[in-house]
Amino acid sequence: MKILTILGARPQFIKAGSVSREILKYKEIEEIIIHTGQHYDNNMSDIFFDEMKIPKPHYFLGIGGKSHGAMTGQMIEKIEEVALKEKPDWILVYGDTNSTLAGAIVASKLHIKLAHIEAGLRSFNMNMPEEINRIITDRVSNILFCPTKIAIENLKNEGFDNFKCKIINSGDVMQDGAIFYKDLAIKPNIKIEDNFILCTIHRAENTDDKQRLINIFEALNEIAKEKQIILPLHPRTKKILEGLKLELNNLSIIDPIGYLEMTWLINNCSLIMTDSGGLQKEAYFFRKQCITLRDETEWIELVDLGVNILVGANKEKILNYYKEYSLSNKKFNQTSDLYGQGEASKKIIKSLIEFDKE
Repeated sequence: MKILTILGARPQFIKAGSVSREILKYKEIEEIIIHTGQHYDNNMSDIFFDEMKIPKPHYFLGIGGKSHGAMTGQMIEKIEEVALKEKPDWILVYGDTNSTLAGAIVASKLHIKLAHIEAGLRSFNMNMPEEINRIITDRVSNILFCPTKIAIENLKNEGFDNFKCKIINSGDVMQDGAIFYKDLAIKPNIKIEDNFILCTIHRAENTDDKQRLINIFEALNEIAKEKQIILPLHPRTKKILEGLKLELNNLSIIDPIGYLEMTWLINNCSLIMTDSGGLQKEAYFFRKQCITLRDETEWIELVDLGVNILVGANKEKILNYYKEYSLSNKKFNQTSDLYGQGEASKKIIKSLIEFDKE
């Protein structure tokens, strides 16, 4: 069996690493990895793949930094060329990027079986490009590997029981990765105080909205007067903040760091504040309370469980929920079966083999 895996963003490589390492245990499976280049940066060198124990891509397409249409169109063209050459039995895609959508379209047009990992996720915000990508990808997939029961419910509510596809609760490959990388974590070479807060801000809904960004950073700066906030900040967001001329002296702003250093910060912080989807889950994996700086989340089960609080960009809400967290001695509520038990990759590969034999 030959699998063609489509990856574009650095987080996708980290998630896919768990599945790729599982594939290596099967002599009858060959995996060909395409890196579209959607989120390519200098940190994704050979050292990155060696440190993360991830197989290096067989193809690098170098498609990035373009509009959605140009990027997706060029990806479809180049992925199709590779698919025609390699003749895979499966195309495997992750998440909700333009690379995911491009891989899904190629698979459907060439009648190659498609597997979607992280299927069924919904924010119910159709203004998010990611929402469009995940909905279309789900609709043309042969196997939908859902990380949660809620993801399965989303698909059933959309009528997927009537479609010719198989829906599987695989658990979350991110949890597989968290378990694997925890022992490889590296302490960053920065000044770190006790009980620090880890924060990330990168979503366009916040960075492209001047008032939202002002509200968030005014709240963060206030909190940082009493507790260190370590904030790895993308250069683009940093440049926007400089233009707003905000008071940020209390924050420990650092350049973006590697995943192993980020894992150390997640594991050792006292609280996480973020607008990242992935970091919300990683907070849960490492038993950290999370304050989410968004109006909605795909991971509603974490909100229901009480370990994730949605505050949007409301300064008063951010400060109030931080104070509530600081004064609360509430025990962290973690259930063992919410995202599986670190066995998602095994379940995915076994399901692909079984499906291929049908």
